[in-house]
Amino acid sequence: MFGRNKEATPAQDVVDELAADRAKNDPRAGKGVPTPSRKEQEAARKRPLVPNDRGAAKAADREARREAQLKTRAALDTGDERYLPIRDKGPQRRFARNVVDVRTSLGEFVMFIALAIVVLTLFVPGSIEFQSYIFIGFWAIVVLVAVDAFFFARRLKKRVIAKFGSVDQGVVWYGVIRSLQFRRLRLPKPQVKRGGVVED
Repeated sequence: MFGRNKEATPAQDVVDELAADRAKNDPRAGKGVPTPSRKEQEAARKRPLVPNDRGAAKAADREARREAQLKTRAALDTGDERYLPIRDKGPQRRFARNVVDVRTSLGEFVMFIALAIVVLTLFVPGSIEFQSYIFIGFWAIVVLVAVDAFFFARRLKKRVIAKFGSVDQGVVWYGVIRSLQFRRLRLPKPQVKRGGVVED
């Protein structure tokens, strides 16, 4: 009857050869390892909430904090925007700092005036009338500082609006507080010379 040719290639062998050819042409071929199962991938991604070596984890955390502090300290000297504290970041705050730092304000000397008044009242003998004049003069300076800060805040706000179109919250107050600090004690350190010009 119809005998099967023993030398004919079985159908399964043909399928296997075709599959092998496709595998050779597959760009993913040759990775050498089976694709991990979903369960194995999830297990590989899992990390313990508490590391096994707590001492090493604490040491690494301390080192990371120390490096961040060093970068922040350097940024306060150089004005590097990337590592400044959040309160000092932003183009408007940088502009406000520059506007403050180019001017000389009476407010930055109030601390020294107050110290001089304390020394006068403690170590320089004088009448009650003389001491009252000193205190009146001090409070007159305080009022002048407040007036100067008020008008400076208005000017700063106008300049920020002219340059940026709007004023971020806290920028004007940030500039006023900086104007009351002695120049050499300001952080971030001034990046412009006193008496210079800040472009709008």
